[in-house]
Amino acid sequence: MAVALETHEIETRLGLLREEHRDLDASIAALMASGSVDQLQVARMKRRKLRIKDEIQLLENRLVPDIIA
Repeated sequence: MAVALETHEIETRLGLLREEHRDLDASIAALMASGSVDQLQVARMKRRKLRIKDEIQLLENRLVPDIIA
């Protein structure tokens, strides 16, 4: 039961992170298209997006058990 609950929590967190990743991607694209680009803000958003991607990968790895071949 605890494993199923943990799996559900991980899947929920993954969904939220994926949504935030997509939102950041859209925000970065909008800033770039606007013409007046704040490079510092874009750089911060890209770093945040990379941290989210790393967390997504870590959580996905927890969902898929290691198989020793």
